Amino acid sequence: MNDKWQKAELPDGFRFDFREVTGSTNDDVREAARGGASAGLVVVAERQDAGRGRRGAAWVCPAGEGLAFSVLLRPSEKKELWPRLSLAAGLAVSEALDRFRVFAEVKWPNDLWIGGRKVCGILVEAGEDFVVVGVGINVGVREFPAALEDSATSLAIERGVPPARAAVLAAVLERLQVWEPCIGGRFDELLRNLRERCALTGKRVRMICADRVLTGEMAGIGDGGELLLRDESGVRKIVQADEVRVVC
Repeated sequence: MNDKWQKAELPDGFRFDFREVTGSTNDDVREAARGGASAGLVVVAERQDAGRGRRGAAWVCPAGEGLAFSVLLRPSEKKELWPRLSLAAGLAVSEALDRFRVFAEVKWPNDLWIGGRKVCGILVEAGEDFVVVGVGINVGVREFPAALEDSATSLAIERGVPPARAAVLAAVLERLQVWEPCIGGRFDELLRNLRERCALTGKRVRMICADRVLTGEMAGIGDGGELLLRDESGVRKIVQADEVRVVC
């Protein structure tokens, strides 16, 4: 472990497992969970060879320039509420980045944007009795491939000087610890804060939902955490979408 990570201080309730190289931190945490690991395990990797986002999309970030980690949760709430953890994680990251003078909005359901460009992706995967929350944040990246340079950003680009990745990790975990218990009885509080940081509200969007393509204005986030899409037929409640894009 390099010196910077060796000195990482996590909030109470979390424990640290650092990997120089791994396939996927989500896979590592899932394996540990199936082996009986308790909640609070955090696996951080300097480099992932098989990192992924939603729908299996690859997540690639140069070693030493990104923050890639996964957290093991064992929620006490009933399983049908676990999908709300995507929203809780998005809100946690957004609030954590406030500490570094960066305002990142949540692009429903679980990406984060700064000025319309992606700075973070979140992948939440559930097992039989556990949930893995995977987070990838562009921290020190200053140049992106041509295909991404107009759609991606980083904390280094936005701030000039990137914050320490260990400090970002600790801040995210602290906020996740606040919002994870709120997927049940205090979900209205979570939603109130999330709606203030929603990147899509009022924007015209194009959505791919299974075999359908829908276009309309995002009217907000509903009381169950679903996206509200206003089109010629009225307001639809969208629980899950393969892709959501802002259109002109």
